[in-house]
Amino acid sequence: MPDTVPDQGSHGHDTPLERRRAFRRMVESRSAALLPGAANALSARIIEDVGFKAVYVTGAGVTNTQLGLPDLGLVTATEIAETTARISDVCRLPVLVDMDTGFGNALNAYGTVQKLERAGAAAIQIEDQVFPKKCGHFAGKAVIPIEEMLGKLKACLDARTDENTLIVARTDARAIEGFEAALDRAHRMAEVGADVLFIEAPESVEEIRAIGALPTPQLVNFVVGGKTPMMEVEELEKAGFSLVLFANAALQASVKAQQEVLASLLKNGSLREVGDRLATFEERQRMVGKPELDALVARYEGS
Repeated sequence: MPDTVPDQGSHGHDTPLERRRAFRRMVESRSAALLPGAANALSARIIEDVGFKAVYVTGAGVTNTQLGLPDLGLVTATEIAETTARISDVCRLPVLVDMDTGFGNALNAYGTVQKLERAGAAAIQIEDQVFPKKCGHFAGKAVIPIEEMLGKLKACLDARTDENTLIVARTDARAIEGFEAALDRAHRMAEVGADVLFIEAPESVEEIRAIGALPTPQLVNFVVGGKTPMMEVEELEKAGFSLVLFANAALQASVKAQQEVLASLLKNGSLREVGDRLATFEERQRMVGKPELDALVARYEGS
């Protein structure tokens, strides 16, 4: 019988402070670390189990998965904080949390950062869209004045209680005011203390490389079917990026897999044609940590 619950993954960290320090080191290394998105605790556990070193709580994914609705600013701060807490409870990776626009003005952003930090966030992302926001690859976006965004960003920086909690500042100005205006906003955000810059939806490899040349660490986001051209991670590391975000790759894979498996079940009345697409019963239990809980039962109940 083990004395402790078995370790959950080779890259995990036991305390929020350790996770925040690990994420800061990752950002400072500028190694183009891959950052998959999770919309729930199970997805986060899979990301950790596969071997990634950090996880992204995706606002779009939470909206799609938990509400069954598009990314149009419909999710609440409470829902994001609850999802973050559930993920932090079972996943030992550092968590970067998408808090959209901060769910209101600077005061709302201040309070949201406090909630998310308590929920276990290692880093928190805020953007400059008009509230309620839209997906960064949707048409019809609008951004707030830069001075208003800087005030919200300062509120986020002041709200954190741990200096290792990083604040990621995102601008969506590329689609509205052009690339140079987006770069200018990024520079202004860096001047007031943003730890990481995120220029959403660049539209060419040249724009991506220009973002990578910024002195403050940067994040690039890839969306299958979105506006940003795909690049290999080796190219992105060479360009100077810290983080490479695939916010909804797991969600899109899940949608397709469920459609195909369930369509086959409806057509055939069985899973005979798609049985190899399913995780085994044993694998499903392993992914949700049943062996670890069984060990606790044996330890405390003597079975």
